[in-house]
Amino acid sequence: MLPAELRSAEAEALKAVEAALAADPGGLWTVEFRFEGLRIMPVALRLLPALTPTRPGLRLLFPDAGAAALARRDAPDQAGQLASLGDLMRLQQADGGSEGPLMLVAPTPADYEEVEQVCAQHRGPVLLLNGRLEDAAVGIGTGARERRKGFLAGWQCAYALIPTGDGALRRAYPADWELYRCDPDGYRAAARFETRPDPEQQAEALAAGGVGRSLQAVDRFIEGLRS
Repeated sequence: MLPAELRSAEAEALKAVEAALAADPGGLWTVEFRFEGLRIMPVALRLLPALTPTRPGLRLLFPDAGAAALARRDAPDQAGQLASLGDLMRLQQADGGSEGPLMLVAPTPADYEEVEQVCAQHRGPVLLLNGRLEDAAVGIGTGARERRKGFLAGWQCAYALIPTGDGALRRAYPADWELYRCDPDGYRAAARFETRPDPEQQAEALAAGGVGRSLQAVDRFIEGLRS
């Protein structure tokens, strides 16, 4: 069943993250809430204290110093756990690496090199919250492309909730990926996948199930998750 609103999705994500980290305590894990217009910083600042009791030492890393400063302003009580990628890179250079759980908040392809360097020098699990590190235009030469592919392939999905044109895609570790279709009277499970389905697989599954589209219902679902 899909969560009805954002706070329910966050609670669901917390359980999935805990299960993922228990299964692979030093792994690279992704968490995705892919809603147009969603402000991810408040989500990150709510996830931080919720995860800290079981993951002491957890730090949030933002792509730049400006975003980290805004986070400290909004959450002064958590300021000691908030930093930028550059802050941690300097710490790693001084100490020969870093330890403890990290959550990287919404890095972009422009941050790819820094993220890869931070992960290479880090001893502990890393969560990637709404990150977008893939960019086919970045990396010239076969060696750079292969290195990038290898790094990106090392990430596993702990949680994902992604609205689509005809419904939604959801994954909460350790369960399979679930595709929901949007019918006029609500959302219904349409298919399960062991790995993340590509758009063609999603379209085939929805077509096989007989899709009833309701854009109004999709809008209500997304609006509830933004709030």
